[in-house]
Amino acid sequence: MEPHAPSVTSALQKLIAEQVARSGGWLPFDRFMALALYAPGLGYYANTSRKFGTMPGGGSDFTTAPEMSRLFGQCLATQVAEALQHTGTHEVWEFGAGSGALARELLQALDDTQVQRYTIVELSATLRERQQQALAAFAGRVHWVSELPEHMAGVVVGNEVLDAMPVKLLVRTNMVWHERGLTLRDGQLAWSDVLTHLRPPVEPSGTHDYFTEIHHQAEAFMRTLAERLTAGAALFIDYGFPEAEYYHPQRHMGTLMCHRGHMADPDPLETPGEKDITSHVNFTGIALAAQEAGLPTLGYATQGRFLVNCGIGERMEAVSIQEQVAAQRLVAEHEMGELFKVIAFQRGPFWHAIGFRHGDRTHAL
Repeated sequence: MEPHAPSVTSALQKLIAEQVARSGGWLPFDRFMALALYAPGLGYYANTSRKFGTMPGGGSDFTTAPEMSRLFGQCLATQVAEALQHTGTHEVWEFGAGSGALARELLQALDDTQVQRYTIVELSATLRERQQQALAAFAGRVHWVSELPEHMAGVVVGNEVLDAMPVKLLVRTNMVWHERGLTLRDGQLAWSDVLTHLRPPVEPSGTHDYFTEIHHQAEAFMRTLAERLTAGAALFIDYGFPEAEYYHPQRHMGTLMCHRGHMADPDPLETPGEKDITSHVNFTGIALAAQEAGLPTLGYATQGRFLVNCGIGERMEAVSIQEQVAAQRLVAEHEMGELFKVIAFQRGPFWHAIGFRHGDRTHAL
């Protein structure tokens, strides 16, 4: 990864330290995560470092499905096209469009009668600039906004968006729950736990110590989306589990992880702003938040099953061996096919969406 100027890294650390002091010496982790990822000009997604790439050593930190294979976007376009038709809408809304690779594939696959307008909701000015360059050929159809409008209609798409939303950390020690946050020790960020009334939605069985995350911000996002989506559907692709698996007694170390230079590490306090911070998604919580706000689940499946339903097998037959190998990573159980899930919601009448016609796991949420 290209090193940041010391002033950028130290400026973010100073900002976080100031927030710790203003909060009485203790800052909840979700507020730290928001600063580390999104502080204007300083946070990981707001600074100028390169994030997305397919190979280690090239200055990138991780790769996503649209960068790995163009077949991902082409298959997703099949589902998006069906959703646009069933909901009678003509706009796609993409959250966190990253490099613009997914938008490019969707726009190439869907003509301007299907998608009259493609709106990207992007908080990062630097990523927005890169997306504008990548999507210059579609300049007439693509628009950018920094926040949701009060009312919107169309098909919403979010690939690896929910995992980057700030989480709260809970720690059970000697059967007593604490919230984990940050303090300053000798001028350095350090972990600090305080007693809390917060609990995970499922109490892990057993008496052993337990570390986990809860997803208030992602669930609030789903409620807001449900309130504002007047017509259409929403599709989210991410890694995670249903609630019973997420809070399984054996998952006592949680899912919080950082990514830098195509390597994973568990320490978000080291060099904040220079690496991604994520946690796996509790898909049950996401589905309940949407449903309670009036946006029912259309389907829930593994990424592998979803892509097979949308025709990736037939598409693989028409591409090179190299492209087939890359696409196979998207569906293989030991790669992305099982850990990654696709969850969809609809505003309006239910239909049997193509991506979930076989292998729908909605019953497991």
